[in-house]
Amino acid sequence: MPEPSLYTVKALFILDNDGNRLLSKYYDHEFYPSMKDQKNFEKKVFNKTHKADNEIAFLEGMTIVYKNSIDLFFYVVGSAQENELMLMSVLNCLFESLSQIFRKNVERRGLLDNMEGVFLIVDEIIDGGVILESDPQQVLQKVNYREVSEPAYGFVLFDYITGNIEGQTDKSQLL
Repeated sequence: MPEPSLYTVKALFILDNDGNRLLSKYYDHEFYPSMKDQKNFEKKVFNKTHKADNEIAFLEGMTIVYKNSIDLFFYVVGSAQENELMLMSVLNCLFESLSQIFRKNVERRGLLDNMEGVFLIVDEIIDGGVILESDPQQVLQKVNYREVSEPAYGFVLFDYITGNIEGQTDKSQLL
């Protein structure tokens, strides 16, 4: 049995409904070192999981936990000996963080429109394969996102630009 390690996560990636890569981070450079190897692995994972109704898969000696939402598939990959609950905590933290940002509507368009924020969230959860955080509230606090009650994205952007923290627009600022 290998020595315990803090380097829990080998890879994290998000694919669309067709299996195309939207985001990927590989933390172990010996694990599929080239882009071609990575994409082939992602294709195999997608083919094995996109119609399955499970949350975990084993492929090529790797433990893979996954979740889908509307038109996205989220994957976290660890070694075969890795604790599935640890990997699932990473997956759930990522998904819940994104869910709060996108108001429970995690979909492809929103993800692509906010890719820099998604990368920030991923980097707050995992650094070099080491799990840093598994609480979505802490992640959102660190990346400085806030949950706002307005249903329209335009108001949130306007509030951000005007520096209005509470989401209450002062009418005198508009004139």
